[in-house]
Parts: sequence; structure tokens; C-alpha cells
Amino acid sequence: MATIYEVAKLAGVSPATVSRVFNGASVSEAKAKAVRSAATALRFTPNRAARTLRKQSAEVIALVIPDIENPYFTEMARGVEDVAQAAGYSVVLCNTDAELAKERTYLEIALAENMAGVILAAASSASRLDEVLAGGRPVVAVDRRTGYDVDSVVMDNRSAGAEATAQLVAAGYQRIACITGPESIETARERADGWRSTVQRELSEAESEGLLRFSTFRVDGGRDATADLLEGPEPPDAIVAGNNLLGVGVLQELSGRGLTPPQIGVAVVGSLPFTTLSPNLVTIIRLNARQMGTTAAQLLLDRIGGDAGAARTVVLPHEVLPATVTAG
Repeated sequence: MATIYEVAKLAGVSPATVSRVFNGASVSEAKAKAVRSAATALRFTPNRAARTLRKQSAEVIALVIPDIENPYFTEMARGVEDVAQAAGYSVVLCNTDAELAKERTYLEIALAENMAGVILAAASSASRLDEVLAGGRPVVAVDRRTGYDVDSVVMDNRSAGAEATAQLVAAGYQRIACITGPESIETARERADGWRSTVQRELSEAESEGLLRFSTFRVDGGRDATADLLEGPEPPDAIVAGNNLLGVGVLQELSGRGLTPPQIGVAVVGSLPFTTLSPNLVTIIRLNARQMGTTAAQLLLDRIGGDAGAARTVVLPHEVLPATVTAG
């Protein structure tokens, strides 16, 4: 006998929509007609719909992110919710503070509560998905890969780090530092790799020595690392910030010392969420977090709907918004 997932696939809708049709919930006339036609063609018994979906999963998706205060993840969450809501799913937002223990708890809850699937921005490279995958729940990794054979939606982080650095080189800076997130996070390592390769190619290998700081992906991490660099024996004349909040911290510390671009050049991977500076003073590598969310949600819905194909990795483009000033 046909299943709700087969009906959904033939009708071109989500399993949740099939359930809504046969439970009398509000669905567009076109979708309702497509579902009923598919059910007739497959000889699907309508009264099995709610029971089948309830047995398999709830109409809920878990979005597990490391920092709810970061506007980048807020924008991503909006993208996830837009796609999920349109398909009849609700989204539960889980903030881990980049802590593995909190992440593990949320993944356990997603499995225990029979959620339909998980979208995860992993806390670190040590994140474990064994239990949730063994429980039959699809997972889509966002912003960073997990080491598991699951769908991923990421940015080209090496290229983003490289382009941020190249903009500073082109503006005439010679001693360019990089402040990025924890070394345990793929995103941080890849952006640092992009910085390093560009400095060594465009300037010299010696110019990258002692100028890399792994920190937190937060404002205080940017402030502390900037202070450390500036108080060193050979301070930098420019800084690449590995994410938006680090960029805020870099600019706050520079401002507190009476320094602003172009006195010290700044390039940020990610859009600055708040700054009093004119935007043309800082190079921005803009990342489309909302597109990341919508893409991840659609991949997850495909898996929930029965797609059993090979794992996919979607790499999203970024946009370069160069500063219009040069080294002072």
C-alpha cells in the first residue's frame, strides 16, 4: 500500500501538506487537488495519513546554532523558517553557545521528540551525530561541515579569507594580520588559510609569521586579539577579521586607541552588524546567510520527503565590497 511520502512525491508537495489535506487544514486549492489526485492514482487510504506521519516524525525541524546573538545566524534562521513554514513545518531554535554538551542535549531532544530533521551549525569538529543519524533523522550541516556523510551548505571560506586579504594588499598595506575564530572550527581554519596563502604569495612568507590569532567568534575575541597584536614588537598595519562580530571587536579596540581606517586597514568576512564608521572605510566580504538558511531548509525537506541520494555540498558565493581608501 502507498505511503504518505509516495503521495507527497507524486503530488510535488511535502508530507506535511498531504497530512494537512486529509486532516482538513488550510491548503491551497491547487495543492489539495494535486494531493487527492496522487492519492487516487496510488490507491492511498486517506485515514492512514495522520497516523503514518505521526509515527515517522513530528512536523518540526530543529535548527541548532552556536550563537543566537550573532546577526549572521539570525538571518540564517529567517531563511530556514521561511522555507519550513511554507511547507507546513515549524522550526525550533536551539542555541548551543558553541558548547558540545549543550549541542548534544539538543540533538537528543530532537530525537526524543520525534522531530522531522535537524539543521546544524556544529559547535566544533568534535560534534557527534551518530545517535540522531542512527535514529533515522536527516541532518543538514550549515556554515561548516561535520565529517559525516550528510548534506552541507557552506561558504567558500578560503576564497573569502583570500579576497579580504588581497583587498588590503591592493590598498598598499604590507603587514597584514588575521584574527579568526577557534581553531577547532573549520570555518575559522579555512579563512585563516585564505589569508595565509595570499600574504605569502603577494608579500612574503615572513610577513605571515606571528600575525595569526585564533580567538572566539565574538566581539570580545576581536578586541582582545587586536590589543595583543598592537602591543607586540612589530604590530600590523592592517587586520583581516574572520567574522562579523570579530570585525566589530577589532574596530572597537582600534577606536579606543585613537586609530581608525585607513590608519590601520580592516577587512571583515561578513557584514558588520553595527558600526559608526562610514562603510567605505572597511572592506566587507558579504556572506548571504539568508540564502544559506533557505538552501539548507530545502535540502532537509527533500530528505524528509524520501530523497535517498548521495550527500550534497552546496557552496554559496560571496560578494566583495571594497573600501575606497588606501593605506594612510
